[in-house]
Amino acid sequence: MSARRRSPRVVAFGGGHGLSAALSALRHLTPELTAVVTVADDGGSSGRLREEFDILPPGDLRMALAALCADDELGRTWADVLQSRFGGGGPLSGHAIGNLLIAGLWQRLADPVAGLDMVGALLRTQGRVLPMAAVPLTIEADVVGSDPDRPDDLAVLRGQATVAKTQGDVRAVRLLPADPPAREESVASVLAADHIVLGPGSWFTSVIPHLLVPDLAEAILTTRAQRILTLNLVPADETHGFPASRHLEVLADHCPRLRLDVVIVDPSFAAGDGPLEKFARSLGARLVVENVRMRDGSPRHDPHRLAAVYAELMQQ
Repeated sequence: MSARRRSPRVVAFGGGHGLSAALSALRHLTPELTAVVTVADDGGSSGRLREEFDILPPGDLRMALAALCADDELGRTWADVLQSRFGGGGPLSGHAIGNLLIAGLWQRLADPVAGLDMVGALLRTQGRVLPMAAVPLTIEADVVGSDPDRPDDLAVLRGQATVAKTQGDVRAVRLLPADPPAREESVASVLAADHIVLGPGSWFTSVIPHLLVPDLAEAILTTRAQRILTLNLVPADETHGFPASRHLEVLADHCPRLRLDVVIVDPSFAAGDGPLEKFARSLGARLVVENVRMRDGSPRHDPHRLAAVYAELMQQ
């Protein structure tokens, strides 16, 4: 009798809704799933907790945990609780319940990864959630035209919440502190993976930052895993007006040594973009054009369609 084939080890990178979309698809394929999450959010509940307690921003980590909750009534209830926010006008107004749970565990355990693992055990998550860096980060961007009255001026914008909403042309992003330390667990997960998945997500504030943490970037560059990039369905605010090929170009600008195996794009985003396949090849990748949009046409990834594409790629 042949040995039972083990589940593939998969690492997904990102933050916010984009990472949740990838995790919602990948959880159908393997229990050996790790989310490596950006830690640069400085807005809303995460920003308030980060400033008050000098901790990693918990919001994107919370969203990843919610995406991996057990797929039963209890798990779905826990996911809803994590994502729910306090109302009213008091000091807790606007805080996500999950953010407070994570912040409280971090205060008690003094180890972010141990706290996240404890939340994962409580929620019976299918997979593990890790921060990409050991310290909270700040995103700084060079932007042209952020001031509509001075459309040709270059400005430096600071903060994830600010950069994500800019209507200017983002030319480059950096992390502060420069050369931040990666979490060892995140680096180890990449080196042990069979497949890694970058995107979808906010390009400059959720996808590219992983390539700016030196030890994590080196792991992405040297891992023997298959490297899969999932493009967005439409440009976000920070990439408004960008065709799909421009997304690949700025990725290469920020990490010239990056090589990919596959780039996934929905036909609606690939249409009319002549340079897209050439840009994919320049990164060493095969371009896969497949329907991964929700069937109602909304600009959201369908987890079942995306899972089917990932499954085919991971079986090759």
